[in-house]
Order: sequence, then structure tokens, then C-alpha cells
Amino acid sequence: MAGMKHHMREGLPKLYSQDLLNNLFRHPYTRIDYVVQDLGVTRQTAAKYLDTLASHGFVRKHQAGRHNYYVNAALVGLFIDPPEGNG
Repeated sequence: MAGMKHHMREGLPKLYSQDLLNNLFRHPYTRIDYVVQDLGVTRQTAAKYLDTLASHGFVRKHQAGRHNYYVNAALVGLFIDPPEGNG
């Protein structure tokens, strides 16, 4: 989380907020609706935030039916292949 925070602040300083970062790490994925609810922004703004994060490699955008899911690949990677020595 700290690494992503640093990279977001450096690469996307106008987009970065602690609330947005928290949203990305609350679950392995997020959706526009979750960002709207957590940050109190419009759907259009939430979509812009998530698409910008996806285009910069912070999340991966996946479409399932009519819905877009934005996967935090770094977080999912920790579930799949946890670092050794942290047990």
C-alpha cells in the first residue's frame, strides 16, 4: 500500500487521495459504484479516476457483462504468492 501511495503521489498528484487509496486496498477489486459511495463523487468522476489509474497501471480494468471491475493486481498478487518470512 505504501508503495502504491508513493507512486500515485508522484505520478498522479492531482488524483491521489487517501480515501481513494483506501478504496483500492479494501478489497482485491473495486467498481465505479464503490468509489462513488466511498469518495462522494459523481459516477463520471469515479469512472475517470479508475480509468486513469488503469491507464497508468495501478489497477487492471476488466469488463464482465455491463460492469467494469478494476482489479488491484498488486494486492491480488499478495494473496496468490505471499512474501516469505511473514508468518
